[in-house]
Amino acid sequence: MKVRLRFFASLRERLRRSEGECTLPAEATVGDLWNTLCGEFPQLTELGASVSFAVNQEYVDRQHRLAENDEVALIPPVSGG
Repeated sequence: MKVRLRFFASLRERLRRSEGECTLPAEATVGDLWNTLCGEFPQLTELGASVSFAVNQEYVDRQHRLAENDEVALIPPVSGG
């Protein structure tokens, strides 16, 4: 299945892109997606536990099952004042 990706803040800067696409096996979870992305982009690994995920504009955990054409937003922690 294919899912659409949206990268925000420091993830967007590290990858030099704001959008992407990933092909995953059926029944894949958000955690599977993250592992696939870290394999393709090792510079993401260090952000591991701090990244939040939203699927179709709703926050989900890493056990959430993905479906064909889901939009997955990857959101690193943000700081500011």
